[in-house]
Amino acid sequence: MDTLWAPWRGAYVKKALNNQGPEAECVFCQSGSQKEEKEALVLYKGKFNFVLMNLYPYNLGHLLVVPYEHLDSVEKLREEARNEHYLLMTETVKVLRSHFSCDGFNVGMNIGRSGGAGIDRHIHTHVVPRWNGDANFMPIIGKTKVMSDTIADVYNALAQKFREI
Repeated sequence: MDTLWAPWRGAYVKKALNNQGPEAECVFCQSGSQKEEKEALVLYKGKFNFVLMNLYPYNLGHLLVVPYEHLDSVEKLREEARNEHYLLMTETVKVLRSHFSCDGFNVGMNIGRSGGAGIDRHIHTHVVPRWNGDANFMPIIGKTKVMSDTIADVYNALAQKFREI
């Protein structure tokens, strides 16, 4: 069996594991309730869900669709929140495709610690843009993830596109 190493995720996972307190300490609850969207990296606020940039992205443009309600599993989402969640996931794909000209996407949820969730107390959907040949040796050999743009620049560009939906 081959192993895929992601050493840049260590800081993120350690922070998530230490965040075991009440809902007020949940990074997603904090981001969704913050008034200053740019500081929180929130690109879009819907009625039941919001779109957030991943501070530790797998790829440039890695976004999250997150319900405001603090829930640990998808079946607990009310119908209107679930419908909006799927709609925002679809709109997120459209925005990323139009901005980055992606060849494909990884879209999904990791539910529960054993399901691979780094933050298992608040469900969220990952939308990761992919390009042909985007996997390379840098993260494994060089312990370096190459990002071709800053998070701030990507936020500014994507925020404009999300204002159009």
